[in-house]
Amino acid sequence: MRPSPHRLELWGGHECTLNRTGDVWRDQTRLTGHEDRISDLDAFAGLGLQALRYPVLWERTERRRGEWDFRWPDARLARMRSLGLRPIVGLIHHGSGPAWTDLLDPGFAAGLARHAARTSERFPWVTDWTPVNEPLTTARFAALYGHWHPHRRDETAFWTCLLNQIDATRLSMRAIRSVQPAARLIQTEDFGRTWGTEACASQARFENDRRLMTWDLLCGSVTQGHPLHGRLAALGLGDRLARIADDPCPPDVLGMNHYVTSDRFLDHRLSRYPPDTHGSNGELAYADVEAVRALSPCHPRWEEPLDALWARYRLPIAVTECHLSCTPDEQIEWLHECWRAARARQADGVRIEAVTVWSLLGAVDWDSLLTRHAGRYEAGAFDVSDGAPQPTPLADFIRSLATDPEADIGDRPGWWRRDDRRCFWPEVEERPRTASGP
Repeated sequence: MRPSPHRLELWGGHECTLNRTGDVWRDQTRLTGHEDRISDLDAFAGLGLQALRYPVLWERTERRRGEWDFRWPDARLARMRSLGLRPIVGLIHHGSGPAWTDLLDPGFAAGLARHAARTSERFPWVTDWTPVNEPLTTARFAALYGHWHPHRRDETAFWTCLLNQIDATRLSMRAIRSVQPAARLIQTEDFGRTWGTEACASQARFENDRRLMTWDLLCGSVTQGHPLHGRLAALGLGDRLARIADDPCPPDVLGMNHYVTSDRFLDHRLSRYPPDTHGSNGELAYADVEAVRALSPCHPRWEEPLDALWARYRLPIAVTECHLSCTPDEQIEWLHECWRAARARQADGVRIEAVTVWSLLGAVDWDSLLTRHAGRYEAGAFDVSDGAPQPTPLADFIRSLATDPEADIGDRPGWWRRDDRRCFWPEVEERPRTASGP
């Protein structure tokens, strides 16, 4: 007999990235207007959510070195508490800390831990925490691709940024648990898989191993025998790996963020793809494209990443970002597919805690990974393009899930399941191969 499923919770969150490109700081909380609308919290509670990922960001709070201003989170967390919304507090969200530090600073981890200590002392009743959102993704964009501050493009810098964020998480949770021993680490990270042509198989395997490093490091499993241990040791990072493995900080909940474009396909036949998809590992040039746009069959299925994480870690899982920038009908279908998959896996014994409706207020300029300041807005459960939040059809569907977990909308295939989703046709000459790994 299958075990009776536990209740699947419905969480939410507004896009709260505060990051830096060059000398320009971009704060999504301000760009969507949430900065000045505490009433948004009532609207969020009205959706029937149980918890809310919410920022008490280091950059917004310690505005001068050694001086914290908690007036904004004081009012918001108090309002959430009165509404019965459980906060999942985030301290860094794709950021690099205040102006006097950055992801490569040896003092970054200790600095965030001081902020974590101050914040937990201010809100000792908070039990759920995400000190650093998506550390590996942030390190990739900031130090491997050069999109965000400190705009580096080398592998040593990338791994150093990641290890600094892992250490920041470990030290922050130690500080938080000294105040609230029951505090839980809900560690978010983008999760997808990479496929490739035969020529790109080695790179695909590496990327599949790399995507797991946030959780592997925190679990203390990056030791000799791990597929990437030797690579980091050769870069002079072996001692740091040993210190982390000796004092791990396993997540209490794996926070899986998964998007239609999270799965990738690598192809060495560059002429088949536009120049902006071309990349290189220094030995082989290849195109890097969305698997959903290239492979057939390749219908993104939420069950597969959930199964992969459960099989590897055997830790509770929450989908901590479910979002799609598309038509309202397709936003509903993407959430519906996620919710159904989570319930099905829960019924099979996988410990899935929640599905999080992300980007409740939409987002600005994420279509360019925040590298262009064009003001391009995409709506979420609410549309704030006219200033005041207006519920979208997605908001109605969220409410229906909150009252009836079995709410069904029928089969309305989104673009990711239609034949016209494809832009590339690699299998004409070579059958794509799945790389090993989760």
